[in-house]
Amino acid sequence: MRQHEHELDDLHVQPLVITFEAGPLAQAYVRRTGLKWPLLVDQSRELYEAYGMLRGRWWDIYGPASWWVYAKLLFQGRRLRRPTDDVHQLGGDVLIDPAGVVRLHHIGRGPADRPDVSRLLHVIQEVSI
Repeated sequence: MRQHEHELDDLHVQPLVITFEAGPLAQAYVRRTGLKWPLLVDQSRELYEAYGMLRGRWWDIYGPASWWVYAKLLFQGRRLRRPTDDVHQLGGDVLIDPAGVVRLHHIGRGPADRPDVSRLLHVIQEVSI
C-alpha cells in the first residue's frame, strides 16, 4: 500500500491502520515502517470481531501459502522478524466510502492472504466516479 501512497492521496483516500498490539510494540511498528497514516489500537479486538476477522487455523497461519510469501520477502532482501503477539489473529482489508458504505470487505485467511493493491485501487476508483 505504501508504494501507492501518491495514488491514494490523489483519490482522497485516508487509510487507517488497526492493530491489537499496544504501547511499545505499536510504537516500534510505526518507527520501523515509517507509518504516516493513523494507527488505531484495538486491544479488545472489537473491530476485528465486528468484521469477522477471528482466529486463523494452524494450516492458514503456518501452511505453504505463508512460507511462499516469506520466501519471496527473503529473496527481496527483507529481514523477517519474530512474531511479538497473537499470530492466529486474522486481519483483512475494509474499504468504507465517505457515506459509511462498506465497498470491500476482505478477511485474510492467514498472513499471506491480502487483496492485491490494484484491486483496492479499482474499487476506490469505481466509487470515486
